[in-house]
Amino acid sequence: MTQSRFFCMWLGLTLLVAKPAVGLPPPEDVPEEILRTEIITEARSPIDGQPLTAAEYAQLQAELAQNPVSPDVSPQIERLIFLLRLRQMLRTIIPFY
Repeated sequence: MTQSRFFCMWLGLTLLVAKPAVGLPPPEDVPEEILRTEIITEARSPIDGQPLTAAEYAQLQAELAQNPVSPDVSPQIERLIFLLRLRQMLRTIIPFY
């Protein structure tokens, strides 16, 4: 009898003291839908990470696209990449390998 009274009293106090809408974001948070429509006017250089304006970023991307020479990679690293890709393929085919 006393356990049920204690439980009812505890349940009543818990429901009265509970804060409503705890899971909602704060009102000053900008909704994701609005953030998706914003136009980004600043960027970072993919080469050295320095801040760039939109025009500088577009110019850099055009210069990088015109340069057909890819960076030289050591044959040892190319072999290692090939072996890692082969290993990944084998793991998908043979899971316990």
